[in-house]
Amino acid sequence: MIELEEKSSPLTEYYESLGYKAQVVNGRKIIKSFDSIETEMDALNDGVGLRDISHYGILELKGNDSLDFLHRITTNSIKDLPKEGIENTIFTSEKGRILDFTTVINFEDYQLLVGSTQNQALVYSWIEKYIIADDVKVADVNGKYTVLELIGPQADSFVTLICGNIVNAIKPNSFKVINADGMIFFLLKILDRNEKIRFWLIANTENGQQLVKYMIENKGIFNFCLIGEDAYKIYRIEHGIPAAPDEINSDYNPHEARLLNAVDFNKGCYIGQEVIARLDTYNKVQKYLSGIIFSNPVDQNEKFTLFDENNNEAGKVTSICNSLKLKSYIGLAYIGRDYLQEGIILNAKSESGNSVEISVKTLPFRR
Repeated sequence: MIELEEKSSPLTEYYESLGYKAQVVNGRKIIKSFDSIETEMDALNDGVGLRDISHYGILELKGNDSLDFLHRITTNSIKDLPKEGIENTIFTSEKGRILDFTTVINFEDYQLLVGSTQNQALVYSWIEKYIIADDVKVADVNGKYTVLELIGPQADSFVTLICGNIVNAIKPNSFKVINADGMIFFLLKILDRNEKIRFWLIANTENGQQLVKYMIENKGIFNFCLIGEDAYKIYRIEHGIPAAPDEINSDYNPHEARLLNAVDFNKGCYIGQEVIARLDTYNKVQKYLSGIIFSNPVDQNEKFTLFDENNNEAGKVTSICNSLKLKSYIGLAYIGRDYLQEGIILNAKSESGNSVEISVKTLPFRR
């Protein structure tokens, strides 16, 4: 096993040259905000936002057995993934707990596996652990690629402005190589966890920088904005999207995280399959990811546990943000199945002793 350090985007220095301030968080440099939260959220919800997700955990798999290997050790059906195909899958432990939620991109001669920054080293070591006689080689390729993400209701039209009508020919969960004004990159059309389309643009550092510059200078009439980490956190909570390390970690299974669209119940065995199948067959899932609304402002960095009126533990809060649109502090929480009815009131107690009422909200907050 090699030691994998948390990565920053290859374009961070470029953003700094444009006047944006990078901050070191958990060992990596990130841009927490490019503009005001209001401006960035407006682009995400009503226009098109550009995120640099190059810091995500990116692994490269090579070898004749790579797809079959992933098929055998992860939750989804991967072995017949076609060239230029994309599929989400989950690495799970023997107990069916989540190690990471990943996206497999098939370039035929090799595959990219894009997961979370925080769990990259764990997934790398997990893959190496189970390679026995398989023709599979895995490598950390962070820094080799820039990965840009376009999201929002105007994303499709904006991508068409950049790439032309070829966008319409790309089916969901597939990609094509694009040459736009000399900028060569791969354009991916991805169906996300909420069945919405996102676009990824994968390029080398030079073309990635040119793409960002081109989009900034040619946004035209579009409500376009670069998106920092702070605004995206609000967006993902409002849309009920779990993320590592808060919701995607080994404390939970795919049922609880509501990630069953990345689980194939008809395929053969994989690591953790028996536990995940049994939970489904016998309806044994005890908690689910849910939304919560705080009755008062809270410290977003505090850890809260939820209790019912009889002081029985009802769940744990995993993410908190201040939603400007909803004018409330909201969050994601894993809540016991007996408390999942919308509007149920629970008491949230922090490790420091603070207490506040919350109401349960069905996800997503924004539809």
